[in-house]
Amino acid sequence: MNQGQRTPKSRRYLTELVQTYIVKALHAARQWRVQLIRWLYKYSAWGVASLFLVGVSLSIVMAACSPRNINNTGNAGAASQSDVTLTFVSYSVTNAAYQQIIPKFIEQWKKEHNQNVTFNQSYDGSGSQTLTVIDGKEADVVHLSLALDINKLVEAGFIQPGWEKEAPNDAIVTKSLNAIAMRQGNPKNIKTWTDLAQDGVNVVTADPRTSGGARWNFLSLWGSVTKTGGNENQAIDFIAKVYNNAPLLPKTARNASEVFFKDSQGDVLLNYENEMILSTQNGEKISYVVPDVNISIDNPVAVVDKNVDKHGTRPIAEAFIKFLYTPDSQREFTKLGFRPVDLTIAKETEANFPKIKTIFKAEDLGGWNEIQKKFFDEGAIFDKIRARKS
Repeated sequence: MNQGQRTPKSRRYLTELVQTYIVKALHAARQWRVQLIRWLYKYSAWGVASLFLVGVSLSIVMAACSPRNINNTGNAGAASQSDVTLTFVSYSVTNAAYQQIIPKFIEQWKKEHNQNVTFNQSYDGSGSQTLTVIDGKEADVVHLSLALDINKLVEAGFIQPGWEKEAPNDAIVTKSLNAIAMRQGNPKNIKTWTDLAQDGVNVVTADPRTSGGARWNFLSLWGSVTKTGGNENQAIDFIAKVYNNAPLLPKTARNASEVFFKDSQGDVLLNYENEMILSTQNGEKISYVVPDVNISIDNPVAVVDKNVDKHGTRPIAEAFIKFLYTPDSQREFTKLGFRPVDLTIAKETEANFPKIKTIFKAEDLGGWNEIQKKFFDEGAIFDKIRARKS
């Protein structure tokens, strides 16, 4: 067989070989870009201008050399020759939304690329999911409850620094607030955070050691004191009373909802606002309130660089994340109770959500690294509060 008579199998092998080397080169280029940007900022007076030029130049080169472009130009049928599996890991309460969004993405990708996509999906507590990826679950894309968990994947070498700039809105794809659900008729007369510390109120909330949602709950309780004139000692005393009213701490935010709704345990449930909305859509007979002092629950998404480069799935992983910001996907998130990050969709749906007087962010508490150290590290404030539980 001469060189002009290569079989489809040999051509496919050569194509995959070339793509493998390109993926490795792109991965090295990304790492080099991060190091160069850090050096320019540290040592150069023209760091900002250089950052722009380097970013533009590398973006052009990387886009031109991406496997996606090779498929489209070198062999138009390459993408259709084999199916692809994308492993997607998220926190528990996003499950319902993704059952609507993922089929739409699969349909669009098939139409545009003539390639079948199968999603290997996993939903659990955000902290637990982070450890699962570190321990070997080869996620291509993660959508987690808080930036701290993605930063842990950065520290472990799975995601490159600067992930926040790889997607719109600093990679925040969904938002919510904290809410309090009460039994029908509100027999305990719960109106706001302070009522949770009353004697005889049985509180259900997830465990901050495993659940991102539970950490957001904790921070809303903290801010309800410190953002209204109280000091930290008062906040600790208040939160200690609330957790003293919590006889058990389920693993995930979804587990907490199941304990409250299905098992009928507890007088009140602390959880995401979107979880309350979804529960009412599912026929649960509850009342809930979104307190007027609240934290903006910002949920990030990221490509897991180490795994997509290993799997050769970067183009489809990045396309999936881009799809999550489309109006269609944002509407699906909103239907199930998330507050949209798309400003147009937010304007369309603002009547669906109560307006809040005081909304603060994790950054207002020092950012997630400081929050982790202060509140959730071993021996930090949360452990001290639990030790006081009688």
